Amino acid sequence: MERKRIIVGVAGGIAAYKAATVVRQLTEAGHSVRVVPTESALKFVGAATFEALSGNPVHTGVFAEVHEVPHVRIGQAADLVVVAPATADLLARATIGRADDLLTATLLTARCPVLYAPAMHTEMWLHPATCDNVATLRRRGSIVMEPASGRLTGADTGPGRLPEAEEITTLAQLLLARNDALPYDLAGVKVLVTAGGTREPIDPVRFIGNRSSGKQGYAMARVMAQRGADVTLIAGNTSGLIDPAGVHVTHVGSAAQLRDAVSKHAPDANVLVMAAAVADFRPAHPAVNKIKKGPAGEGEPTIELVRNDDVLAGAVRARADGQLPNMQAIVGFAAETGDANGDVLFHARAKLRRKGCDLLVVNAVGENRAFEVDHNDGWLLSADGTESALEHGSKTVIASRIVDAIAAFLRTCA
Repeated sequence: MERKRIIVGVAGGIAAYKAATVVRQLTEAGHSVRVVPTESALKFVGAATFEALSGNPVHTGVFAEVHEVPHVRIGQAADLVVVAPATADLLARATIGRADDLLTATLLTARCPVLYAPAMHTEMWLHPATCDNVATLRRRGSIVMEPASGRLTGADTGPGRLPEAEEITTLAQLLLARNDALPYDLAGVKVLVTAGGTREPIDPVRFIGNRSSGKQGYAMARVMAQRGADVTLIAGNTSGLIDPAGVHVTHVGSAAQLRDAVSKHAPDANVLVMAAAVADFRPAHPAVNKIKKGPAGEGEPTIELVRNDDVLAGAVRARADGQLPNMQAIVGFAAETGDANGDVLFHARAKLRRKGCDLLVVNAVGENRAFEVDHNDGWLLSADGTESALEHGSKTVIASRIVDAIAAFLRTCA
């Protein structure tokens, strides 16, 4: 990605210390970053920290470097503005259109995407005044992230925690890659996403698994939540990924557990995104105790396998039988390789017909492709016969393109 000019606004809250990591990650990605804090933010983190990390001067008022007219020029020149943390007070001042410091003046002059990462106590986040301010900012085209839930100041817990720096910078990079705002077009849509690989126990130590990291499924959940959807994520083995902010997460281990979780949540969902890599087979009789290797020559143990339920095909059948009355879109994922019978797309088209889902995302797998990497590509196949390429990009960018297609599909169902 070419070097972009990013403004990181920092409001006065205890989470201001996390802004230092946001600045570092964006500068390490090759972007030009300037930090514009409020006066109260500097009570939590000093200007020297932000200057050292960004390589640019830090000011809070409109009377520094007046000859450069910073209260106008900074916003005009920006490719992206990120405010992290965005406190209740900052959101209120931005909504009203105040320009009483350098940050709010910058927000008024910026014509680029603006990303707010809220951080405040739960009562403040849920207060009708804040809810109205957030709705107004979103209506104007700003992106207001859903906050995380967790430990707040003191002993309090709940929604209002600043999302992790990695989530903020990932969404910032997506906005730069899209070169436009992220639409808030899925409000009221309930989405069920599965991600990661399942593990089928052989004994208490060993299991049958796969190489899925869960990164693509997590990206799908993250993007859909930030576009307004009410997202539930069923996560298998996800290699310690950060649970997406604003998403309800259920962790499972085996294919049977994933199937049961999907069965529980699917009746309320409008969209099912089956990005998990579900094991096709499991050991018929998992050993209670560890299988011992034993001396050489004693023979090798045999593991009998049985077929797991096809969760995706089961959801399609359940919808056809009227058991999922709210389900409008079912999206499958397929990791494929070519063989003597045909190439990746040949097998993908056959799988789409066999599964019966509305959309199928297809990835060609191989060395450094699809699994355990941060980038992806592939194809998006539709039940109506249309096909489109998903050009190479970060898994978040790929997720955004897939969500664009899902949103378009939902509009045809309305």
